[in-house]
Amino acid sequence: MNSSQFREASHAAIEEIIQYYDTLASRPVLSTVSPGYLRPLLPNGPPQTGESWPAIQSDIERVIMPGLTHWQSPNFMAFFPASSTFPSMLGEMYSAAFTAPAFNWLCSPAVTELETVVLDWLAGLFALPECYLSKGEGGGVIQGSASEAVVTVMVAARERIVQRRCGHMEDGEEKEQKMGEERIKLVALGGEHSHSSVQKAANIAGVRFRSVPAPKSSGFRVTAQSLRQKIEECKSKGIEPFFMGLTLGTTNTCAVDEFEEIVAVAKDYPDIWIHVDAAYAGAALALPEYQYLAAPLAAFDSFNTNMHKWLLTNFDASVLWVKQRRSLTDALSITPSYLRNEFSDSGLVTDYRDWQIPLGRRFRALKIWFVLRTYGVDGIQAHLRNTIKLGELFHSLVVSRPDLFTVVAGPAFALTVLTVNPEKRGAARGARVTPASSPDPNHEAYLNDFTSDAESQYLANANAVTKEVYERINSGGEFFLTSTTMEGIFTIRVVSANPMAEEKYLRRVFDVLVETAEGVLAARERGK
Repeated sequence: MNSSQFREASHAAIEEIIQYYDTLASRPVLSTVSPGYLRPLLPNGPPQTGESWPAIQSDIERVIMPGLTHWQSPNFMAFFPASSTFPSMLGEMYSAAFTAPAFNWLCSPAVTELETVVLDWLAGLFALPECYLSKGEGGGVIQGSASEAVVTVMVAARERIVQRRCGHMEDGEEKEQKMGEERIKLVALGGEHSHSSVQKAANIAGVRFRSVPAPKSSGFRVTAQSLRQKIEECKSKGIEPFFMGLTLGTTNTCAVDEFEEIVAVAKDYPDIWIHVDAAYAGAALALPEYQYLAAPLAAFDSFNTNMHKWLLTNFDASVLWVKQRRSLTDALSITPSYLRNEFSDSGLVTDYRDWQIPLGRRFRALKIWFVLRTYGVDGIQAHLRNTIKLGELFHSLVVSRPDLFTVVAGPAFALTVLTVNPEKRGAARGARVTPASSPDPNHEAYLNDFTSDAESQYLANANAVTKEVYERINSGGEFFLTSTTMEGIFTIRVVSANPMAEEKYLRRVFDVLVETAEGVLAARERGK
């Protein structure tokens, strides 16, 4: 493909992408293909001679589009958003044109230096404490995902505590043996509702993992008390906590762990690396009304959020800050002769290969730079506030029907978590507050002569009804929602925070929830 052919092909591709976005709202949000659908649609191998771009492009609609779940659709209200915008696409295009592994400053100085500047810009936008800025001992780096960031800082935390215990020893077999013995005792901690990536990182790092309780009674948050208790419990068993994963916006409910309380824990246990995973909700720190959450971060060791979720930048663009960049470089820096150069040896430049697991890296700062400049602080804040407002609207609709729904959590960062009541109640009575095993005319069916399994029977029925409503909505294809289970409660999560989110889609999904719930409950009543 020469430059003239590229011009023609790229224009055609851009027009198709624009058409795709213009028609997203009318496309079924979920793919309906069956596993293995693609192979029969493709030849057994690549063509012997090259094909024209029009022939290749035509297969996007024919074979690729049927197998896509449309994350940018306004009807996508599952998981958390994975945003993409035209400025970020342009950044990706230039990055592809300038492609280089960019493992050190010399590979392309602009790749490294723009990343440093942009991460400092973002630190200012989020009101992060100064200790995370590059002008001091900290700094930021772009990772592929929040999961990758967790692995990176956990390895750094592991090596930091081992060096603190063994750094005084002379290099040799004895020191190596002692370091191995210290590693065997290590245990990583994570909140009960922390992302699964914390436990996965522990598996990769070769250490144990223990969960810190975050029950419904604490708002699904990790408290200082529960963390202290778990730390002491581990120590009493001869295992050494060295890492704690806190969360700003858990996947289940968008709960925020008790940062201010946990600052004191951090001071009492300085060998425990505290990492804050804010993959989705960290974006809200761009709003002054949420920046009180950033102040306690000065007592912790690292913080991560994803530009590619709520911040208008396409995947992948996960931003990680550390308070002591040397903790990363001490753990991850290996410099064979072929990577050495006068600039790196001088210590005057940053080589981001020493801040991450992979050696090579893409020019991801470019798309973040384009997004920040295109939207500006005002535009980013307007996007965040709009989606938060939509989440509050949806929550208000749910609580307007206490006969059908019970809110389990939210609204928080545009997320509402709900269940469907197992029997329709008079609206005036509101949601059930009395246990099913206690007297209440609203639930005679669960009195069960006041035996102990009445409450569990109510929960089983509520879970069955909620699950049926959830599955019917997703099978309908108009919307895509996700579920989660907490303390045995099956719930439906609704979050609409991508750039195409609008009020009419939230009102429509609420109407569908009402219609489906009423249909399920009526069918169950007829079946009694």
